[in-house]
Amino acid sequence: MTNRALLGVALAAALLAGPATAQGHVSVATGWLAQHLHDPNLVLLHVGDEAQYKAGHIPGARFIRLQDISTSQGGLSLEMLPADELRRRLQALGVTDRSHIVIYYGDDWVSPATRILFTLNAAGLGGRTELLDGGMRKWRKEGGAVTADATPAARPGALAAFQLHAPIVDAAFVRAHVGRHGFALIDARAPVYYNGQQQSGAHEHMRRGHIPGARNLPYDSITNDDLTLKTPAQLRVMFRDAGVRPGDRVIAYCHVGQQATAVVAAARVAGIDAVLYDGSFEDWTTRNLPVEQ
Repeated sequence: MTNRALLGVALAAALLAGPATAQGHVSVATGWLAQHLHDPNLVLLHVGDEAQYKAGHIPGARFIRLQDISTSQGGLSLEMLPADELRRRLQALGVTDRSHIVIYYGDDWVSPATRILFTLNAAGLGGRTELLDGGMRKWRKEGGAVTADATPAARPGALAAFQLHAPIVDAAFVRAHVGRHGFALIDARAPVYYNGQQQSGAHEHMRRGHIPGARNLPYDSITNDDLTLKTPAQLRVMFRDAGVRPGDRVIAYCHVGQQATAVVAAARVAGIDAVLYDGSFEDWTTRNLPVEQ
């Protein structure tokens, strides 16, 4: 059984037992970061194009890629690492039991940043991990310090062993709960994929359309034009308009399990319980399950 399947089995009972997500913030303001930039326990992670990072990043920031905290397995592009390997990689980034972690996105790399946020939440670090609201664009606009100087290599951190508690479900869970009272299936991809105008999927399994019963809430709609997160009230309206009723648990999916984490983060801000179908449409089409347009 794959790591994702094991997580899905372990979480299914908990998901059915009661809500796992409380309303809360997922971001810090640029002003807060400017005041705490030199805190000894701050771990600052830059998500984006590596050439742009080298040309200019927030002082002290370390470059991080999705492959640094994820794996490809079973023919799927983006999967959660086992806990012991994830811990080893986080320690290599300098993460310790005292770290306050801030993730920021260069340009519009919001969903890779939310996937990293999702992963750190799964590792039990969510209480001290946040996004920089507005990312690098807002930081620059407000005159925040930027440097091209290389950040010194991290001193490996001392991070206690943990178990993963990721709100991840699999295809079987989706099939069993789509259309059931109390669950709302949300497709986080752009409308051209949801509507079937363009193909999505894995290699020979490319398909047009969406999982039957899904409603569309595009991942890039959770932010304003300046890439700051929308307010809890605005997000609640968006989820309502996508068919999410009070008390519903959102099952979010996208192409491979990246963009949907932006919807999961938005749900957290709005006080809505949400889980991720990891593998998403790539996994669904690989299994040759039905789609509709």
